[in-house]
Amino acid sequence: MPAPTSGAPHGDALISVKNLEKTYGKSRFKRGFRALNGVTLEVGRGSVFGLLGPNGAGKTTLIKILMGLVPRFEGEALVFGQPAGTARPRTRVGYLPEAHRLPNYLTGRQALVLLGMYSGRSRAWLQQRIPGWIERVGMEKSVDRKLREYSKGMMQRIGLVQALVHEPELVFLDEPTDGVDPVGRKVVREIISELRGTGVTVFINSHLLMEVEKMCDRVVIMSAGKMIREGTIEELTPRTGRVRFEVEPTSDDLGAKLGGIGANFERTRSGFELELSRDEQDAVVDRLRAAGISIRVIEPGKLTLEQSFIDLIEGKRA
Repeated sequence: MPAPTSGAPHGDALISVKNLEKTYGKSRFKRGFRALNGVTLEVGRGSVFGLLGPNGAGKTTLIKILMGLVPRFEGEALVFGQPAGTARPRTRVGYLPEAHRLPNYLTGRQALVLLGMYSGRSRAWLQQRIPGWIERVGMEKSVDRKLREYSKGMMQRIGLVQALVHEPELVFLDEPTDGVDPVGRKVVREIISELRGTGVTVFINSHLLMEVEKMCDRVVIMSAGKMIREGTIEELTPRTGRVRFEVEPTSDDLGAKLGGIGANFERTRSGFELELSRDEQDAVVDRLRAAGISIRVIEPGKLTLEQSFIDLIEGKRA
């Protein structure tokens, strides 16, 4: 498979990975576990990039290598054009780990100031910006409570702010909506969209495929340490060939009225679905109108990202 480029020229790539391999537990007497096996990708500026795969696919290992948290790997991993783990680019990076832990004796506000200072910002600079972020994630009433009193969803919101408050150019979010309620997930999606609009690159690892489908420009699907597919959401969710019609009135003889057109007719509550070519779709419309049936919706069927993901992992798609 040719090296994917995520639509960005090499010189503009914030992340560049070539033939990356990582094996845990390898010794003279043990082969070890290969977590990454020849991963090659580039992620461009101002994109939202999704990383998908089953448990053990190597997603978190890849992120930790890029963050400089996992040493001794083979291949090349560059962040801002410098080797992963180099100290200087770290202030330009935000990171929300999966199941993150913050000092629970601090309040949310104190934790944000402390971690923001670790990222190179001054206390005064942070104190000006933290209130806006706290309001953005709906934590005004809880920011001065101890972290030990926070629910999982509250911890996730504070964790998101700590990843963003120092205004990074590149953000790694590992399961960013884990434990967050539907309103909170909407806020997270809005924030990510705003970051994209300002040129920030966001790298998302998530098991919530519906969220990834809504947020990401491009996606890599991994399995057993390898990349098995990369592309836009549109490329990864092709049309199925089925078309859904909502019609009025519905009748028991709809199938008979359409006899001879398309294949695999199936009634639905408000109409029907069947497999059609483009010419056959026009013929269905003509047949329905001739029968005095009003067409409310015509919708081509397409795979969801979840269906595409499962088919790829199970080997049902090449």
